[in-house]
Amino acid sequence: MKQNKVVTMGGGTGTFPVVSALKKLETNITAIVSVSDSGGSTGRIRDEFGFQPVGDLRQSLAALADPKGQQWIQKLLLYRFSKGTGLKGHNLGNLILTALQDMTGNTTQALEIAEQVFNLTGSVIPVTASDVNLQIHYSDGSTALGEHILDEADANPKSIQTVSLVPECQTNPPAKKALLEADFIIIGPGDLYASILSTLVVSDIQSIFSKSRAQVIYVSNLMTRRTQTHNMTLSEHVKTIETAIGKKVDHIIINSQNIPQEALTLYKVAEEHQVIDDLGTDSRTIRAELLFNTLIHTKKEDTAHRSLLRHDADKLKSVFSKIITKNYL
Repeated sequence: MKQNKVVTMGGGTGTFPVVSALKKLETNITAIVSVSDSGGSTGRIRDEFGFQPVGDLRQSLAALADPKGQQWIQKLLLYRFSKGTGLKGHNLGNLILTALQDMTGNTTQALEIAEQVFNLTGSVIPVTASDVNLQIHYSDGSTALGEHILDEADANPKSIQTVSLVPECQTNPPAKKALLEADFIIIGPGDLYASILSTLVVSDIQSIFSKSRAQVIYVSNLMTRRTQTHNMTLSEHVKTIETAIGKKVDHIIINSQNIPQEALTLYKVAEEHQVIDDLGTDSRTIRAELLFNTLIHTKKEDTAHRSLLRHDADKLKSVFSKIITKNYL
């Protein structure tokens, strides 16, 4: 039986449950991942070694591991040191990928070797082979360079107009090939500008999407980010993505499950709120209960911003299965 080719686009913790869900289905998985991260363990390694950042790539590799037969591989890739001079805060998976980058001189090849060493089914590909940074363009005409800026506390965060990658770059050839051969392309969830748009503003991406025959699926975010999407509604998220890819998405997956009050209270302290679903009867919408039932609290040694709420891989699997088998009612 022919496997559907499914490509995910994004980065960070949002990609993890999507890839984990697809692992449970009979699909050929390729994760195309952003490489503009400049904060946390990834940023420290990037500054010291000068390679493409590996944090988001490592998350997707870990998601490809079978949680039953390869649980220790997943644990190793996700392990973060809580002590040790020079090691505290670093992620073991980041260090392994950095070693492979140093040995091969090529991030794409380093990932291919990691997939072989850990016997993973599926591929993880950097969206571009270039060494890039995220440039943020604000509505007031000013700009800032570096994805880490989007994690910095700001009493009055400015509204973002768009982002770009500098220097200008092309899509990584194997990523382009995967997109053109895909049956389905899944975008999100994840930080709209730091994780999602950073994979969609490569200079030739609209041309690739125009030639693609794939159905495009957008998994909507659960909550806003104060420094990125403050007060943005769901329709505004969708419009931003469609502007980037130059076409309409085919399916929009939306969480319909009530968010626990504890989570809402914690997010409110950070001035972040549930993304308002203003899509009404849009025929592309698929609403389902998608929440992972446990809040994820960041460990103190992890300095990067993490979401308290996550999508549940099993619940996503159920929705993806209905779309991919064309039996969704």
